[in-house]
Amino acid sequence: MKIYSADKSELMQVSKVERQGSDLVLKGKVFGTMPMSATLTPENARAFLKLLTPRTALFLLTLPFRKGAKK
Repeated sequence: MKIYSADKSELMQVSKVERQGSDLVLKGKVFGTMPMSATLTPENARAFLKLLTPRTALFLLTLPFRKGAKK
């Protein structure tokens, strides 16, 4: 999975998602070269959910089934 910035440049290539206790750990490379692990804690996940509106939550649920942009 790739995560992009607003200008469509690649920020992070996620190669592995795993559970570590109560946390979710994303492992990958930042800017294509630098290895990195990012941790999502339960507190951060709850803070993320507070940011979602019902409309954005619906979009997030349907996102995997939408067509991607043509290259």
